[in-house]
Amino acid sequence: MAQLWGGRFTKETDQLVYNFNASITFDRKFYRQDMEGSMAHVKMLAAAGILTEEERDLILEGITGILRDVENGTLEISDKYEDIHSFVEATLIDRIGDAGKKLHTGRSRNDQVALDMKLYTRDELMEIKGQLESLIRTCHQLMKDHIHTAMPGFTHLQKAQPLTLAHHIGAYMEMFKRDHGRLKDVYERMNYCPLGSGALAGTTYPLDREMTSSLLGFYGPTLNSMDSVSDRDYVIELLSALSIIMMHLSRFCEEIIIWNSNEYGFIEIDDAYSTGSSIMPQKKNPDIAELVRGKTGRVYGALNSMLTTMKGLPLAYNKDMQEDKELTFDAYDTVKGCLALFNGMLSTISFKKDVMEQSAKKGFTNATDVADYLVNHGIPFRDAHSIVGRLVLYCIERQVSLDDLSLEEYRSICPVIDEDIYEAISIKTCIEKRNTIGAPGPDAIRKVIGINEEWLADLK
Repeated sequence: MAQLWGGRFTKETDQLVYNFNASITFDRKFYRQDMEGSMAHVKMLAAAGILTEEERDLILEGITGILRDVENGTLEISDKYEDIHSFVEATLIDRIGDAGKKLHTGRSRNDQVALDMKLYTRDELMEIKGQLESLIRTCHQLMKDHIHTAMPGFTHLQKAQPLTLAHHIGAYMEMFKRDHGRLKDVYERMNYCPLGSGALAGTTYPLDREMTSSLLGFYGPTLNSMDSVSDRDYVIELLSALSIIMMHLSRFCEEIIIWNSNEYGFIEIDDAYSTGSSIMPQKKNPDIAELVRGKTGRVYGALNSMLTTMKGLPLAYNKDMQEDKELTFDAYDTVKGCLALFNGMLSTISFKKDVMEQSAKKGFTNATDVADYLVNHGIPFRDAHSIVGRLVLYCIERQVSLDDLSLEEYRSICPVIDEDIYEAISIKTCIEKRNTIGAPGPDAIRKVIGINEEWLADLK
């Protein structure tokens, strides 16, 4: 057993206890962040006169060598060490001798792991934000490509009113933009450095925490050492933001699955993002969409786990907090995988425009426009609503659409209707006259696309 403590103890830890306590099997994932933090700490110790320049250079060279050897595969992070901190420090001492024993001066594993977790979470957040931006760009391009692609809009999974694919994709664009804003908010709150907080009460060494913070790209040091070592709000906040991202992806996947069904036939998913059946040769299944939908619960589980872990912990650090890693790491990886695969699937989908437009023409999606037509001909809306209801019932009984009715049939129910009804309730007219901002009309959509162009330009 390789561990950084033991002087207080007169016998070795039971092996089962050691294994239960150890975190090396999962905290090895942030080996790079651990070594980056150690190098910043050593530079600060030397600047504060706590280490000599020779000791600083020797330690930095040693850590750099360990990092290089881990990444090129010549050095294995062994399970014989209790955690990643023990591995780095013990390996450093083996390589450079007594100077390596000074690495841990002025810090505790409590503030060290708090730093590692924050650095790792920050890196993951930035990677996820980049993937989300790629997805937003895909949505933006689809909006530009489908300003005039008509389709039915739904409420309660019932056809409601006609709109465009650009408008439908634009709804998810807005969701993903809000997701992006949440990630930025998390970053702003989390980007303060806990290193230098010690176990819980700081240290007597003259540490320059502002220097350490600057070296590691933080806005500054955290302001309370007890909170610093026991804070995992940023993990919970990020998991919450990721859960919302997954919820949005899952909703979109549900629609893709429906659109892909034989009954709808709105889309063709690219072969690269579909699978077949082992027994039914005709099948082409939307497995990626289904898996993203399924993995949403996995990310929710990580959020609930963290909330439960933290809910009863007194200040400051408690070993329970070691449970912040495995499910959190899994959630980060899950979201990255889902974003990448969903974006690939969405960007390669073929949309069957004719099928979508024909679907919009059926199901009485233009019924509201008939009512508006009647209102414009002097009939009160409530009466117009009743008249259109009778027209719809008439169509259902004869299995036709409103577009199929003759003028005589219209006038038999409402005499004020004239020849201009057909132009007024065409799918093209129904969509194009809805041009208030946020509506599916082409002028309104172009305005939104312009706003989104500016939003995307600000990301650069």
